[in-house]
Amino acid sequence: MNKTKFSQTITLREVDDAEIISLVDNSVDFLSTIEKKEVQQVREWVREQKGEEWMREHFRLPMAEHGFSMFISVFSHEESSHILFDTGGSSDGAVTNAQRMGLNLNEVECVVLSHGHYDHCGGLLAALKVINKAKLPIIVHDDMFKTRGVANPNGSIREYPKFPTEDQVMSAAYVKTKRPYLVGHDMLLITGEIPRETDFEKGFPQHRVLNGGKWQPDPYVWDDRAIIINVRNKGLVVVSGCAHAGIINTIRYAQRITGVTDIYAVMGGFHLAGKECESRIGQTVEQLKLLDPKLLAPSHCTGWRGIHTMAEALPHAFIWNSVGNIYRF
Repeated sequence: MNKTKFSQTITLREVDDAEIISLVDNSVDFLSTIEKKEVQQVREWVREQKGEEWMREHFRLPMAEHGFSMFISVFSHEESSHILFDTGGSSDGAVTNAQRMGLNLNEVECVVLSHGHYDHCGGLLAALKVINKAKLPIIVHDDMFKTRGVANPNGSIREYPKFPTEDQVMSAAYVKTKRPYLVGHDMLLITGEIPRETDFEKGFPQHRVLNGGKWQPDPYVWDDRAIIINVRNKGLVVVSGCAHAGIINTIRYAQRITGVTDIYAVMGGFHLAGKECESRIGQTVEQLKLLDPKLLAPSHCTGWRGIHTMAEALPHAFIWNSVGNIYRF
């Protein structure tokens, strides 16, 4: 199914540098060595930025949870921009981890939500209090406000926690869009709805939406979006929250709407975990090999089977993401 017909090319400004910090994710690993120069674990980069005294007095190791959040910064000449991409699952996990690492969330200029599921928006209200900016843009899609759930094997429905209402976000402002949307001085691009073109990425089959008092199948999760950064002399960095659209569909759409073919890094949740999704691991990995990213950091809902397969198939690119990792491009 291909709901989106957007075919224009978006002028996404090249950035000189980008930094992405894993604020919330499903795992931590503070001990394993990291051989790629683009990546540092949390103790290393915080010590470099804050110094030994701050480390002794304030630093605490961040925590893992089932959820996702990235603190993204981009730099071009004398301009910079900082956004929060998703806010984790718990009410205060993202804020607590930011405090433990010494991050200043007040730098955030807008919040981008990849989609409306609770493990990506659960910490939104706490984050807004810390950011504390009137009219702070929160980039969303209309479908995020629907009542949703997942079908259990016995046919019952597990209803998801509600998405925050406009009244709950106080003085912040929801910005609703289904199309590609530039933020951060045109240095960050939100994909908007992603066309479904591969024959193996089948969405989220168990997903349901409450419609007219009845639970209806809703496998496509049309509000699923990703973030795209175009790094000078390197190529695209694609950051996905869950990739319900399929990570290959997501990458191909990023190439199409930017007109940039080189893929430097692919990060985030790829939703390859679970009985209905694990069958697509092999085809996904084969396509990733053809795309040949220089850095590949699958996490969150990718699942250990998918992550293990990627580590074996693309050892030159693979990074195990830990909460607290910083990625510099």
